[in-house]
Amino acid sequence: MAEDTVSGAQRALALLKILGAGDSHGMRLTDIASASGITQPSAHRALKVLIAEGFVEQVDVSRKYRLALDFFVLAAKAAHSGGLRSTARPALLRLSSTLSDSIFLLVRNGFDAVCLDRVEGPFPIRTFTGDIGGKVPLGIGQGSLAILSFLPEEEREAVIRFNVPRLLDRGGFDEIGLRMQIQNVRKAGFCSLNTGLIPGMAGVGVPIRDPEGRAVAALSIGTLSERLEGDRLPLVVDLLRNEAEGIARQLNPFDPTLRYPTRSLGMEPI
Repeated sequence: MAEDTVSGAQRALALLKILGAGDSHGMRLTDIASASGITQPSAHRALKVLIAEGFVEQVDVSRKYRLALDFFVLAAKAAHSGGLRSTARPALLRLSSTLSDSIFLLVRNGFDAVCLDRVEGPFPIRTFTGDIGGKVPLGIGQGSLAILSFLPEEEREAVIRFNVPRLLDRGGFDEIGLRMQIQNVRKAGFCSLNTGLIPGMAGVGVPIRDPEGRAVAALSIGTLSERLEGDRLPLVVDLLRNEAEGIARQLNPFDPTLRYPTRSLGMEPI
């Protein structure tokens, strides 16, 4: 795909997000351009494309722009398609079968990570999140730290400020230690920890990132420490990364799980 086509698609998606967060009665072109950080002519061209596709409309009297009916129809259809949990399930089964270990799907929920799904391996293990529906502060555990490390900087800083006291209460990192781990995870692209908080246990976590590079979920493995030593670790990382990338390509931006993970578990939002 040509570079100008990619940038045009990114621009159009950015404008849809801005209109979705804006006044339901519409937004002026100047305000849309200002919020998106692009010039008015570029914003106007992108809006014309979105109008032609039926995703945006212009209010006759005010000439303001707002999301059109076709956009909401598409969103409604997409929201009823398979969510993250069903999309990721085959990957969890493949990983558990290949590695003979327990595999977890974690998703962000505010300042926490929630275990959305898990496939049990043959080795008895203890985990931070426990069973499906269990939650842990972002920064505790491999999958949780993988999500935190690949959030946008502003969101990441807000989570760090809120969660450091919670991590200390659980015997986790202090702020310096947490920031060092985040730096390491961002550099490596995955999280591998053996902190000793759960004796004899270790794990690896890789982020599942949306098209903008923002982590919305993570795949992780929980196993005995000795099963992640030597040459086995890079092989495990590669397998997790490949499956995470496959899931990322199938992410549905309208999937309510990405905002309200507990709904897919039959629980009330946290």
